[in-house]
Formats: sequence, structure tokens, C-alpha cells
Amino acid sequence: MFYMSHEDWKKKLTPEQFSVCRLGGTESPFSGKYNKHYEVGTYSCVACGMELFRSDTKFDSGSGWPSFWDVFKSSNVSLKEDFSYGMHRTEVNCSGCGSHLGHVFDDGPNPTGKRWCINSIALTFTPKT
Repeated sequence: MFYMSHEDWKKKLTPEQFSVCRLGGTESPFSGKYNKHYEVGTYSCVACGMELFRSDTKFDSGSGWPSFWDVFKSSNVSLKEDFSYGMHRTEVNCSGCGSHLGHVFDDGPNPTGKRWCINSIALTFTPKT
């Protein structure tokens, strides 16, 4: 994982990206540009470019955030327990830069049964050529 200072992240990211990626915030449900986005390609970390999800694992969970049933590569994300807001969840972070991406839940579709619920603002998209 590479390291940047708080001030360097503030220069690199928009205020909204900084709030989510570096401070663990979230975007409002149904507000993100990738919630209803179904173009073929790859979703990567907005902060460092680490490939995170493929479009063929994306599904409409109805949650208001982009949802995927699997990650691009398990080593590209890290997980940690999150007890914020009186809930017990599993936080998803980019293993490349440590950015907060969202949470993963055990209520997704087959074949994994996972719902990777990710903030659009933490992602960038590269269409398949």
C-alpha cells in the first residue's frame, strides 16, 4: 500500500471523494453515477487506480449503491469490522491505498452470496474496448 499525507489526499481528491475515501463517509443512496450504470468494463479505485470490480458481476440490489457479487481479485480489497452507527458491518477498503469503498454483506446473489455495496464516488470506470 502506498502512503500519502492527509494534505496530499486533499489535493488529489475532490472534497466529496476525500470525505468518502479518506474519512469513511458515504454518498446518499440513489445519488451515485454508477448506481444504474451497466456499461461493460472495469471499476477501479478513484484514488489509486486499483482494479476492484468487473461489470459482469454488477447487479441491481435496490439499495441505492452500486452492488457487485464478486471482486476483481480478492487481494485488491481489504476487510475490517465496522461497529459505527450502532451496527456491525464489514467495511471494504482498497488494498492499494487504504481508501474506504463501502461495505460487504452476506445477502447477495449466487454464486457468491455476497453484496459488495460500494460508493460510486470511490470508483472510476474504464469501458471495455
